[in-house]
Amino acid sequence: MATILIVGCGDLGSTVALQLAQKGHRVVGVRRSCTLLANVDILQADVTQPESLKKLEEIQPDLLIYCVAASGQTDAHYQAAYVDGLRNVLATQANNAALQHEFFVSSTRVYGQQTDAVLDENTPAMAADFGGERLLEGERLLNDLTCGHTVLRLSGIYGPGRLRMINLAKTPELWPAQNSWTNRIHRDDAAKFLVLLVQKVLHQTPIAPCYIVTDSASVSQYEVLHWLATQLRIPSNPHVPAIEHGKRLSNQAMLMTGFEMQYPDYRAGYAALLALNTG
Repeated sequence: MATILIVGCGDLGSTVALQLAQKGHRVVGVRRSCTLLANVDILQADVTQPESLKKLEEIQPDLLIYCVAASGQTDAHYQAAYVDGLRNVLATQANNAALQHEFFVSSTRVYGQQTDAVLDENTPAMAADFGGERLLEGERLLNDLTCGHTVLRLSGIYGPGRLRMINLAKTPELWPAQNSWTNRIHRDDAAKFLVLLVQKVLHQTPIAPCYIVTDSASVSQYEVLHWLATQLRIPSNPHVPAIEHGKRLSNQAMLMTGFEMQYPDYRAGYAALLALNTG
């Protein structure tokens, strides 16, 4: 049984924590609220407040998962969550000889380029905004670790409670004037992939230092919206603007680990969500 510290037990972090606890591991979750999780030891702390993290020094985890979400869409919020917060947490493990591996949940926002070419882990990350810059700054902090580390660059997460595209499909008059490439990952697939990587590390199976975590279908935003509108029986303008922006992402490295996706494309994922919300 391993001790796994998950810093950031929001939607994704909590899902990972529960799955790892079910596998018999000791899981310690850090969150700002005191809300409990079944079979998970919850510590209330704030990564932006180093004094609140002192208790982490006593845990001595075998694995650390940093899964914090910025509390706002500003440079200051991203700096606090992905750079300063990560640095504060890593400082608590400076004397932890048991730490084998650290996972950092980043984002495909680090790829700021607008292109029709398919991007993968070998494509240089060229951030185009403060969000991408701060995420890359956080990723670089892992280079100073003496243990193994892996960056997970997640595309847009959707799933239970994450219904932005479904809500947008219901109001065609608000659809964007421009069409773009889009990429997504269902929360459950993201969580299961992270759990798979944890298991590989614990079984001393090599894993890569970086994975793009996305489904197998980069498609235009209008394709998704039209499909959703059809499923919802909402009349919409059949016009589809030319694709002018966005990027296409490859998940081949992710699939090469042997991972099998439950929701390999938007149809599978959103069909399940629509059934959940209308059943």
